[in-house]
Parts: sequence; structure tokens; C-alpha cells
Amino acid sequence: MLYDALLTDEEKALRDEVRKFVRDEVPADLLRAMDRDEIKFPYEFIAKLAQHGLRGIRFPKKWGGRELPWTAEVVAEEEVGVLGVALGCAFVMTSIVGEALNVFGTDDQKERYLRPILTDTKIPEEALTEPRGGSDFFGATTRAVPEGDWFILNGQKRFVVGAEAADFFAVYCNTNPQAPPHERISMFIVEKGPGVEVEHVYGLLGCRGTGVGRLVFRNCRVPKENLVGKLGMGALIFDRMMIPERLTSAAASVGGCRGALEVAIRYSDRRVAFGRKIRKFQAVNFMIADAMTRLDAARGLVYGAAKTVDKGMPHRRLVSEAKKFATEAAWSIVNAAMQVLGGIGYTNVYPLERYLRDSRLGLIWTGTSQIMDTLIQHETFAEFLGDLSDRRNLEMDAMGIDAQKEKIYTDEDMWKNF
Repeated sequence: MLYDALLTDEEKALRDEVRKFVRDEVPADLLRAMDRDEIKFPYEFIAKLAQHGLRGIRFPKKWGGRELPWTAEVVAEEEVGVLGVALGCAFVMTSIVGEALNVFGTDDQKERYLRPILTDTKIPEEALTEPRGGSDFFGATTRAVPEGDWFILNGQKRFVVGAEAADFFAVYCNTNPQAPPHERISMFIVEKGPGVEVEHVYGLLGCRGTGVGRLVFRNCRVPKENLVGKLGMGALIFDRMMIPERLTSAAASVGGCRGALEVAIRYSDRRVAFGRKIRKFQAVNFMIADAMTRLDAARGLVYGAAKTVDKGMPHRRLVSEAKKFATEAAWSIVNAAMQVLGGIGYTNVYPLERYLRDSRLGLIWTGTSQIMDTLIQHETFAEFLGDLSDRRNLEMDAMGIDAQKEKIYTDEDMWKNF
């Protein structure tokens, strides 16, 4: 199997451990109750993760983690992703917020906030999106103004997972509206308390049971020591946090569509029509073949992207490709799985309708497919063309072109040299 070929023995052991956890420690009743919005947040799930030491896979042992690579992170997230987007999201928020604390936080911040989310049941969440815009990170209007030993926060954030459940939030604020865009934003750790209000909890198509809501900060006083990194460093922190956000979104999508495809495969071997199992019909088994190919391709890209991050290589393009391809593949695979089941797949007898509702979110959150395209094309041109401000030095030596002789650079001139 491609899956096994990509993994080290350590990663295989982790996969088996998390798979056993998913099978034995997460009751089906929890998933059903979450999907009926009868649960505000899966506290029981978080407690069991902490009990099994599964909250801090990548982080240093010094703070309570296992110190495993990014590839191990996606191994674990794929297995949890089989349970659906909601629990997958609850699982990875530790990784997302923890990344900011681990890379940019002080030792005091790590002791107060990182250790409890790795070893205990403290719940961190990220507050990024605002009502005025989702992907417009630099346009954030939530303000943080210094006042003595404090910052005073005012503004709103929406689509915050665990809005009511979180013990603290990683909040991006505008601290210098007059600065260049990449220097305007700073990040703070904001504890739940006075000045932090949950004004609305959304009803969602999928990803239910995690209490996704809108936060309002009204003269919220945050101590200056809760600034993560330095003032104006929010863009750098955000860029780093996008690695776990997008890699885990991709891995969870692989897990979810794997679960859906398994349902379709098993059903096709049991359902009989016209005197034969339906998997004997080319119309059905070709859909399975295509879905399996997409699943393997998605997994390969996700693990390849994780390995580039582990090796410290340029990774932005591959991480963006993994997020785009895996989430779009999942949407396609889940739809194919439902088609195999036919009418019964459209009911809640099987979990396919929940997988379908969940998988649609993958194409939107942590950066839409269109935002991923923007990043992919930018990195592609930068990689192949070098410095885009100097279009005349386009690795012309490799093309047999003498840049000094090219007085006028046009597409026509370019292609004459081939």
C-alpha cells in the first residue's frame, strides 16, 4: 500500500495507536449528538486525548509533547478525520495555536499556555476572521491600543471554533493602522473573561457540535506580556500557523473521504441488482477506481508537503497544493460514494450525508481553493522566473538566451529562442 510505503516504523506505530483510539475511545453516540447540535463542545474527547498523550504530537518534550515530525501530525489527523470535520478540528486546534506559542512565545507563555494544552484539558482557539472580510488578513479592524501595562482590545471575530468553550484565544489585532500592511498586525493571547463576549453561535451545514461563534471584544484588557512575539509580527506568525492549518485540513479531508469510500466499497460488495453484486458493473467499479486514485494522489501530496516542512525546505507551494487538492478530491470522492449507494446514501442510515456536509467546508476554511490558487501561482512564478521585478533574468542561460542581447523583451522574442 502507498500509505505504508510513505511511513516510517514510528509513524506506522502512531497511526495504529490513533486508529485504536478512534475505534475504542470515541463512541458513535458522541458523533450523532454533535451532529444534532446537542453538544456545545466535545470536552470528553479532549480529556481522552490528554489522557492518551495525543494533544502534543509535534511539540517539544520539555513542554509535554512527543517531539514527532510533521508527517506524524498528518498521520494522526487522517485517522481522526475519519470521524468527521468537527472532531478533526477539535483535535488540531492545539497544533495551530500551539505552533504560534512554540515558535514565537516566551518561556513564561509556554509554561502558562502551551503546557496546559498539551498535557491537560485547556482549550485554545484561534480568532482570525472578521465580519468585514475573511481572507483579507491585513484588513483586520479589531484594534489593540497600549495603555500602561495593558492593551485595550475592541472589535469582532467570527467563525471562532469553540467560542463558548475556549479557555483562551489567539487573537490577531491591528496595532498600527498607518504601517505598511505586513507590519500592522500583532497577535495576543486573550483569556476568556471580562470584555470577551460570545454574541452569536452559528448553525452550520456540517462541522456541528463545536460551538462556532462570533466574539466581540469590548474594552478587553490584555496584559502586555500576552503579546506573542513583537508588535507588528502578526503576519510572520500567521504565515507559520498556516502550515498546521492547511496541512491538517488536507489530512482530515483524506481521512473523511477515506471513510466515505470504505462505506461505498463495502456496500457495493453486498448490494445486489439484476442478479449481480453492483461492484461487478463497470459504471460502479470505475467510480470506485477513480475515487481510489484521487485518494492516493491526495495522500501522497499531503505527505510530500509534510516532509518538505520537516526538512526545512521551501514549502508554501506544496502546502497550498495539498490543501487545495485534498479538499477538492474529498468533495469529489464523497459525492461518488453517495452515487454508489444511490437513494439510501441520501438518508441518515449511512454517514455519507454527514461526510458530504462536512467535506464542503474543506473548500472554504483555512483559505479557499481560490486563495490556494493565488499562493500556488505566486510561488510557481517566483520559482521559475526568479525575481519577478527583473523579468530579463529568467534563467535565460538555461534557455540558450543571451539576456544582454535582448534589447526588447516580449513573448514573441522569448519563443524565437526555442
